[in-house]
Order: sequence, then C-alpha cells, then structure tokens
Amino acid sequence: MAGDEEGALLRQAHVIVCGNEKGGSGKTTTAMHIAVALLQAGQRVATIDFDCRQLSFSRYVANRVAWSRRHGRELPIPDHYRLKRADSDSIERNETEELALFQEILRMVEYTHDFILIDTPGNDTFAMRLAHFMADTLITPINDSYVDFDVLAAIDPETGDVTGISHYASIVRDARRQRRTVDNGLLDWVVVRNRLAPLPTRNQRRLDESLRGLAMHMGCRLAGGISERVVFRELFPLGLTALDDAAAGLSVSEPSLSHLSARQEVRALLAELRLPIDAAGRRRAEARREWLENDGVVADDLDIFAA
Repeated sequence: MAGDEEGALLRQAHVIVCGNEKGGSGKTTTAMHIAVALLQAGQRVATIDFDCRQLSFSRYVANRVAWSRRHGRELPIPDHYRLKRADSDSIERNETEELALFQEILRMVEYTHDFILIDTPGNDTFAMRLAHFMADTLITPINDSYVDFDVLAAIDPETGDVTGISHYASIVRDARRQRRTVDNGLLDWVVVRNRLAPLPTRNQRRLDESLRGLAMHMGCRLAGGISERVVFRELFPLGLTALDDAAAGLSVSEPSLSHLSARQEVRALLAELRLPIDAAGRRRAEARREWLENDGVVADDLDIFAA
C-alpha cells in the first residue's frame, strides 16, 4: 500500500499559477500560450479559470474549441474548468463554497494530468490567495514599466533601489511560508517581463536594475516574456496562439517575421520556466524535493535551478 501511495505522489500534477494584482499585464495570453506549448510537448494539461468575473481564460479556450469545430481542424485543447464565484451574504460561507469547488476540480485532475495551469483575477480575493498557496511555479507577468513594478515593490526614485515590498509581493511571501509549513513545498516565483520595447531605453535599463534588486530581495527569478505584438491581440478571438500552425495561414496572421518572433518568444519563455517536462526537468524537481527534506545540504550543490 505504501508503494502505491508513493507512486501516486510522483504522478501528482505540477501546479502553475499566473498571478498579478494589476490587470492588463498579459496573464491570460501568457497562460494560454504556456498551456498550448505544454500540450504540444505531449503533456496532459488541465486549466482552471479563477477570474470569476472576467472569465477571459474561459473565453479564450471556448474560442479555440469553436475555431476547431468551425474549420474541422484538430487543435490541442486543455481540459478546462472554471471556478464559480460564490455570492451569498456570508464571506465565510462563500470561501467555504469556493474551496469545496476547487477541491472537487482538483480531485478530478491532480493525478490524471501532468500540469494544472490556473489563471487568477487581478485583485486580492480568497480564490486568488488559494491559487498562490497551491502553486509549484508562480508566473507574474508585468509590463515593462515602473507603473507595473509598483505592484511588486516600492523604489527609491533617485537610485531605483528597492525600499519595500508591495501588497502583492507580501501575498506571495505569505504563500511561500504557508506552503513550506504545510507540505514542505517550494514555490518557484518567476517574474516575466512582457511588452518589452524592441530597442532598450534608459528607463528600461533602470527598471532592469530594479527588478534584479527585487529578485535578490524576494528570491524570484526573471524571464523574458511576450513583446508588444499585434499578432497576440488578433489571435485571442480566434482561440489560436502563436504556436499553432493553423495561425500562420490566416490573413490576420501571415507567417511574417513578427509571427515567427512571437513563436520563438513563447518557446524561450517555456525554457526559462524550467518546468519538469523532460528528464532534466524531472531531475531538477527531484533535487528540489531532496533539498527541502535535507536542511544540511547546500542548495547550489543540488543544482536545483540549473538550466
């Protein structure tokens, strides 16, 4: 019986959460592209929309299903779920109901899929905090500006040095502490810089220094994300992504240099996330578990975050 339990644990899905308290940072676009990239890599993917009001992720998946049926072309589509918002007069009852629904979804997918990808709302809710607590990998997309950086930390306006963490960063810190206390889990936080300008500017270089300071302060990693490209906005209503071969034949998205660059950006992001997709990724995940179970081992010796 113990052997069966150990095998089930090893098959448990890796939870990826896209989170940020600021809207318009590209959470849904990033989440959908990662989901499709994982599906194309042969992974079993379940997606959950925690944004009960906007439901942008759910519409993206629905658009994808509709396009596939309309054109008679098979596309890789994740098994999608959405968390329904509880709306009673009791906050405690609402939280209990939402937790029960999430647990029901989790029971259906955590041992049948390789990855669970959750898109969260752009505000502080019980569901948002619950998702962060469950994350193995947390992806926080931000636009490349100090307006978005303010969601993560405060800075000295003269030097650009981090002087304090934001409300959202404190949520991530608390989620890390709770996760470590409950199951000794390690949350890998990756801040993804979206909408990078094609040419580096003075402001961009200063922001880069501030982000590196944040990474040192909060223990997050930095990754390049999706640039400001029209192609991403055009593909959403079709349910397509830059990774789909079908998208290259559309009049709105011809196989241009921009399209190919967008595809390369997504693939580069997936590589930077260092997810346990291949044998090397699984070895890294096992090294992280080993490190967490042995406080006497130096993290660097286990190559936990090596590329």
